[in-house]
Amino acid sequence: MPAGGVAPTLHKLEYILRRLGTSLFVLLGVSVITFFLARVVPTDPAALYIGPKARQEDIDRVTKQLGLDQPLPVQYLVYMRELARGDLGTSISTKRPITQELADRIPATLELLFFSMFFAIVIGVPLGVLSAQAQGRLLDVVVRTLSIVGVSMPAFFLGLILQIIFFRNLDILPLAGRVDGDLRFTHPLTQITNFIVLDALLTSNWATLKDALLHLILPALTLAAYPIGLIARMTRAAMLEVLEQDYIRTARAYGLKQHLIIYQYALKNAISPTLTVIGLTFAFALTGTFFVEIIFNWPGLGLFTVRSLLNLDYPAIMGMTLFGATGYVLINLGVDVLQAWVDPRVSLK
Repeated sequence: MPAGGVAPTLHKLEYILRRLGTSLFVLLGVSVITFFLARVVPTDPAALYIGPKARQEDIDRVTKQLGLDQPLPVQYLVYMRELARGDLGTSISTKRPITQELADRIPATLELLFFSMFFAIVIGVPLGVLSAQAQGRLLDVVVRTLSIVGVSMPAFFLGLILQIIFFRNLDILPLAGRVDGDLRFTHPLTQITNFIVLDALLTSNWATLKDALLHLILPALTLAAYPIGLIARMTRAAMLEVLEQDYIRTARAYGLKQHLIIYQYALKNAISPTLTVIGLTFAFALTGTFFVEIIFNWPGLGLFTVRSLLNLDYPAIMGMTLFGATGYVLINLGVDVLQAWVDPRVSLK
């Protein structure tokens, strides 16, 4: 490698390592807060673990078995020791390891997230570009209005409206779930990755693929409404700033085609803040799918978390909190590195 290229590479590596170190401290703080908050909840985890008809001797036995008779600092150290081994504990509600619960539900949530962010990007970015091009005209007003509606409308309300329109009135899209239950008998799907769309593609199960995509449309659009509004408004604001730059005026003076100026020069330099918004909304949606998954009966992490909260399943709540915090930190790190790669003006400090 040329000497001139070594220093920037080492600088980027140093930046990534520094950010990872900071992220570890953040996650450590999250673990401390969630652990002690879960312990001060006025409930008896051992009694919940056994059931409503638990006898006192059984409660005492399970309390000792779970280590709940130890002082809080000792419990925390034991928890961190198990966490370092990849053990998040056992769910009080399901009596299953929390890592297994997460592994079973992550594919459903990620599948919904990927499709919702796909909708958000392919709709939000073009809307922002069109709005910037039509500044002050009717199209600009319409796009800004739709952006405000998307950002301000509650997800549960939008989901119900979409269900009423597309399921009850038009009857063109399914109401809830990941796939029609009848397909288990007519077109059984071979599970490979637990991503239904991907598994259907890998096994050439076209009937299941079509049905899974239809089931994804409404929940993905509901979850994408907020990111679409943010991405459109951020893209519009960044584009307006870039379109006023001298090099854009020079490109126009040279007679370059409008679409080349917009997408090759302006959008490339305006995309950096939009990438930040995309990363933040993706991280937010990772732990913000609760209402959407409940409304559409989507068997993902959000539905599992809500049930854990209702059942006071504190090990599951702590596991979900740490998982969400880890995802949020890693996504933010990835966005920062991607931003520096796309825009050389960004300094890795």
